[in-house]
Order: sequence, then C-alpha cells, then structure tokens
Amino acid sequence: MSVSADWSWQRVALAGMRDALSLPAWVVGFGLVGIGSLARDVGYPVEVAVLSTMLVWAGPSQVIFFASIAAGAAWSAIAIAIGFASLRFLPMTVAILPLLRRPGQSIWIQLALSHYVAVTAWTEGLRRLPGVPPPQRVAYFLGFANTCMVVSSIGTFSGYYLVNALPIPFAAGLLCLTPIFFLVSLAAGIRHRGDIAAMALGLVLAPICDRFIGGGFDLIVAGVIAGSIAFLIGRKRGRAA
Repeated sequence: MSVSADWSWQRVALAGMRDALSLPAWVVGFGLVGIGSLARDVGYPVEVAVLSTMLVWAGPSQVIFFASIAAGAAWSAIAIAIGFASLRFLPMTVAILPLLRRPGQSIWIQLALSHYVAVTAWTEGLRRLPGVPPPQRVAYFLGFANTCMVVSSIGTFSGYYLVNALPIPFAAGLLCLTPIFFLVSLAAGIRHRGDIAAMALGLVLAPICDRFIGGGFDLIVAGVIAGSIAFLIGRKRGRAA
C-alpha cells in the first residue's frame, strides 16, 4: 500500500498493519506455532511461551532456549548460546536503522526500533520503507512489526494447545516457513548485481561452512565472505556508473 506524506501517523500505522496482514504476519505467525508446542513439551506455562515470542522475537533463539532447558543445560550456557545465535541481528539492525533514523530522534527510540528487527520485519522493511516518506517510516514500521508480533504471539499460544493435535513433522515444517519467505522477500528486493551475488554466494557457502566450521559460527563466516564479495561487486558497479 502506498503511503502519502500528508497522512496522519495513525493512518500510516494502519497501512503498515494492512501490509503485514496481507501475508508476512501470517507466515511468521505460523512459523512460531512450533515454539508453543516446544514450550509445553519442556513443562513451561503458556505465558512464558508467549512472553518469549514478545521479548526474544526470534524463532531459532527460542528453539535454543527451550531445547537447552529440556537438555538440562546451565543458564549461563543457554545465555551464551542465544547471544551467539542472535549476532546475526547486529548487521541487520545496522542496515535498516538508517531508513528509520530522523533528525533529533533519541537513542531510546532507536533502541526500541531495534527490538523489532527480525527476519520478516527486516526483509520487508528494506523492501517497503524506501517507498514510504521519511517522516512516516517509524509509524509504518511499528504498525507492520507490531502486527507481526501480535500474530506470532497468537501462533505461539495456539501451538501450545495444539501440541497433541499437530504431527511432529508438520510442526517442524512450520518453522521452515519463515526462512522460505525470507528468501522470497530477498529475491523480490534484488536491485543490482551485488544483491544477486550476496544471495547466490550465501546459498553456496552456507552448507560448506556448516560442514567445515559449524559451532554456530558457520552462518557468520558465510555472511561475512558473501557480503564482502557482494559489497566489492556493488562498489565496482558504482564506480563504473
């Protein structure tokens, strides 16, 4: 949905909500159904499952959290594991904040916006925010991201009580919806050769790094290598232009 510069912030936020409900919110919501099932399996109440979605807001990190609890891991080890798993959000936040930053904006607002940076909100934000007038972007992003979070919380709540009704392969398959949508959104947002190179190299290097590096650092190494090469390609193209 196109956003006009003269719209009120309420109307802009509503536009973000409508765009989220057009598909993205449902994808991430269904993807977190398995989190509710996992939380119930380890004996945690539904409130903790939903709260983990609102506070952690990252399916893989939530899986690590509840799976580590089930395995009897120490809390310090769980915290370190989740911290490493969440490192991928740092470059994502650095990439999207320039689109949301406004003159005079406080650091607290930027930190609050950073909390909403997850795979779906990030990919869709990078694709949609450039078409939104700069003064309207924060309201649009918050409307979009909060809608995704609410639908995801409902999905987590539903999964908690559907644990006995969902076949295990189906529940596990729901977790794959988000990365599939992530790839589709990235492909839709391709603008130049650097984007193509980043996606192609990432897909090639990810399984190689997983095989020879692993330990939670495979995606970081693959991302650094693929992103650096893609950056050089993009810079070379810019100089040629």
